[in-house]
Amino acid sequence: MSKVYSLKTVQILKVSLDEAWDFFSSPKNLQKITPQKLGFQIISQHHGEKMYAGQIIEYKVKPVMGIPLYWMTEITHVEDKKYFVDEQRFGPYSMWHHQHHFREVSEGVEMTDIVHYKLPLWILGDMAHSLFVKSQLQGIFDHRYEVTERLFNNKSTI
Repeated sequence: MSKVYSLKTVQILKVSLDEAWDFFSSPKNLQKITPQKLGFQIISQHHGEKMYAGQIIEYKVKPVMGIPLYWMTEITHVEDKKYFVDEQRFGPYSMWHHQHHFREVSEGVEMTDIVHYKLPLWILGDMAHSLFVKSQLQGIFDHRYEVTERLFNNKSTI
C-alpha cells in the first residue's frame, strides 16, 4: 500500500486578517498563486465568488509533461477568517486534504497550509513521489510563498 505524505508551510503576511481572508477565500485568486507552467485553469462555471462549505471547483492542470488533467475539489469546511479545507473529489491523487489556516499575530496574519496526500498505483506512486512529485509540490508552495510575499509584504515593489 502506498504512503500518505504531508507538507506544511507557514508564512507571515503583513496585512489584516480581513485582507488575507478576502484574497485566499476567492477561487479567482488561485491562478494568481499557481506557477504558470502548470497551465492551471478553473473550468467550473458555478463555483461562486467566495469559499463556502459544499462548494465544488473544477480545474484543468498540467502537472506532468504538459498533459492536461481534470481535478475537482470540494470545500468541505469553512470557519470565516479562521480556516477552510479543500478535498479532492476527482483528480491525480488517491487522496488530497488541504487545510488553510489564518491567525492574527502581532506582525499581521500567520497563514499555515497543511496538505495530506496519497498517490495512486501503490509502489509506483511512491516511486513517482520520490522522483518528482514531492519536489514539484514543494515547488508549487515555494512559488505561492514568493507570490504572496510580493503581493502582501513588499507592496512597494509591485
